[in-house]
Amino acid sequence: DMSTPTKPGALEAHEAPTDQDEAAPARSPLERFGLQGKALDIGNWIAVAVGIYLLITAVSVIGDGFKAATGGQAEELFAFASNPLIALMIGVLATALIQSSSTVTSITVGLVAGGLPMATAIPMLMGANIGTTLTSTLVSLGMVRQKEDFRRAFAAASVHDFFNLLAVVIFLPLEMMFGLLDRTSTFLADQLAGSDGGIFATIFAGIGTAVTTVTDPLADLIGLIGDVLPEPWGGILLILIGIGLILGVINFIGVLLKVVMVGKAKQVLHNAIGRGPLSGILSGTLITVMVQSSSTTTSLMVPLAGSGTFSLKQVYPFTLGANIGTTITALIAAFAFTGIEARLALQAALVHLLFNLFATILIYGLPFLRNIPVFGATTLARLGSENKLYIAGWVLGVFLALPALLIFLTVIL
Repeated sequence: DMSTPTKPGALEAHEAPTDQDEAAPARSPLERFGLQGKALDIGNWIAVAVGIYLLITAVSVIGDGFKAATGGQAEELFAFASNPLIALMIGVLATALIQSSSTVTSITVGLVAGGLPMATAIPMLMGANIGTTLTSTLVSLGMVRQKEDFRRAFAAASVHDFFNLLAVVIFLPLEMMFGLLDRTSTFLADQLAGSDGGIFATIFAGIGTAVTTVTDPLADLIGLIGDVLPEPWGGILLILIGIGLILGVINFIGVLLKVVMVGKAKQVLHNAIGRGPLSGILSGTLITVMVQSSSTTTSLMVPLAGSGTFSLKQVYPFTLGANIGTTITALIAAFAFTGIEARLALQAALVHLLFNLFATILIYGLPFLRNIPVFGATTLARLGSENKLYIAGWVLGVFLALPALLIFLTVIL
């Protein structure tokens, strides 16, 4: 039974097969330059700082490029995505293909600062939450040859899918009817970055100005590349450069943080075992902030669940914490802007954070909702362990076929 609490000593019993990362530790790219020991540790952290600098610069470049490409007519350009369901599917498909919600949310923050309507951005950010769950699902396929291990691993991975799908089913209609996330994020962004937000806005504006003072020179230098081409092609080129930079930088930061933080992340994870759901959520959040990747957090969990080290009910809160922790990247990206652009960028980042917080509080807080993802995950895992076609249908249908079909139908109709 996957919901049975872990017995004392279970961790030690399964240490060997699940701790593969320690057997083959991640290697820093800086080792190629002959760095080792203390110099390598310092170099890794400097490289992380440079990566964050490049991330903020890249988001700024996307904002500038989008503004240039659309000539201030972003609303008309994204008219095809004015249907919230289509915007949602764009978020799902983009994240499933890129395999990083951090990348998609950072790009979205830049687009919003460049004029993307918030009504389009909000469903896209929700869609990124669904798309990112594909990673842990794919990790679970590594156990496909051991039926029982695979059943446990796939249930642990797909509970993330079901939770995020349920969150969208609840909050997208609420957003369309009442503008819950739009109103809440607008209020908070005004307090933190608005002209009349008092001390918080002053502090945020000061940090934003300091950051943009450092990042603007490189962003302006990259912007000169766009000036070579006539509009909208120059702006489109800048968007592509910005997206390419974000893809590379987030992957680079992820590798470095995996080297310097995964050991600490595992320690946090092991210390939180058996201490209740709140501890699980908090540690999942902390681990994801530490490694800057919800995919890494969930990928750490899935093999441990598959081996029986953790039960599904222990894994479940960790995945919710991963949802919350991954929003830090978009919040960092918001510092790429000043003035009204900063308020819009921050609002987009806050939408992602608030969506995950509200979903966790509502769904996990209400027992009748809390058990729906667990039931869905255990049912699908049981069916999938008997017949792999269920797994193929789920993965291809939810993450690729359905989003692509809806987007295609909207474009041609």
